[in-house]
This record gives sequence, structure tokens and C-alpha cells, in this order.
Amino acid sequence: MQTLNLSTLKRVLCVGAHADDIEIGCGGTLLKLCRDHGGLDVMWVVFSAEGARDREARRSARSFLASGAARRIVVKKFKGSFFPYQGAAIKSEFEKLKRFEPDVIFTHYRDDRHQDHRVLSDLTWNTFRRHLVLEYEVPKYDGDLGCPNFFVPLDEELCRRKVSYICKHFETQAGRQWFDEETFMSLMRLRGIECPAPTRYAEAFYCRKVVAG
Repeated sequence: MQTLNLSTLKRVLCVGAHADDIEIGCGGTLLKLCRDHGGLDVMWVVFSAEGARDREARRSARSFLASGAARRIVVKKFKGSFFPYQGAAIKSEFEKLKRFEPDVIFTHYRDDRHQDHRVLSDLTWNTFRRHLVLEYEVPKYDGDLGCPNFFVPLDEELCRRKVSYICKHFETQAGRQWFDEETFMSLMRLRGIECPAPTRYAEAFYCRKVVAG
């Protein structure tokens, strides 16, 4: 199995449609990067967070990026579930992100069944043509989990910290049937089996293009 050394990454762009998407999809990997590799510069962009969700998104991002990362947290006000009808405005925001010049971009899975997620994934690829893009997964009712091909092993302590932060900061989501510790830990355990991760846990991504230099 081939490996990619994440220690060379310095500028990380995280794109999420809604408050909590980034944390669920790649929160463990971000905690690992911040812990193990100093000098990270992280741009964290949430495109939809209304009312209390705005505060939740900002507090959560600060927790995940507290360890040694320069951070820029941006929360936008696009209407959730309507991204396909706001595409031109969202595309304009993506054009502004080009100035950040990231080494890696974390974004939504292209085949995610949520329409907002798909719009952001498509615009990521449309905007960043020569970058490493890792598409993360978000479990949900639609049953759209696929077969990822890029894995980041995580130790149990990091996984539990990720889950703890998610459950602590996103109180507005606590009543959702799928939103609980068991869901998040189970998915990371399953992906850990598929690696196979010596730590037993992992986050998984879809990497469609990678260039070895």
C-alpha cells in the first residue's frame, strides 16, 4: 500500500456546506495535522450557518484548530438546501479562495446525495485545477457512503476528542437520529478496518487525482 507524507503540507483549505460538515468529515485528520506538524496555515470556510449554527461553527473551528495552527475561520450566509440555485454567487466566493494557494483542499464527496454538498464538491474541482483535493464523507439518511481510496489512520484519543468536540459544540443537532458518538466512532472504526490501521481507527477520503513528484 502506497503512502503520502502529510508532514509536507503547510496550507490547508477546508470547505464545508454547513456547520459541522468539516468536523464530521475530516476533523480527526485536522487534529492529527495540527498535533504532529507545526506551522500549518488553515483556511476554514463554512458556506451556510444561520442563527445559533453560526456561533457553533466558529466555536468548533477554534477548538479543532487550537493546537499550533494559524487559522482563518469564515462563515458565510448562503441558504441551506438551496445551493444549486445560488451557484453563481457561491462560485464567486470560490474565486476569492484562489488567493490562499492551498497545498491540499478538504471538500465534500462528489457523489454525496445532499445537493449542497455536491455543489461545493463540483465548484472545488472547477476552481482548483492543479491541487490535491481530498473529498470527505458525511454519514446520513441517504445511505451514500462509497468505497474511499485514501485513508488517514488515527489513534483512539484523537477520535474521541473529535467526537467530543462535535457533540459539545453542535447542540442544535443533538436531536437528530444519526447525530451521536456511536455513529462517528463506528465509521472511523470501519475505515480503520479497511486500511488496515494499526491504531484501529481512520478517516477516509476520495482522492481522484494525485501527482507524485
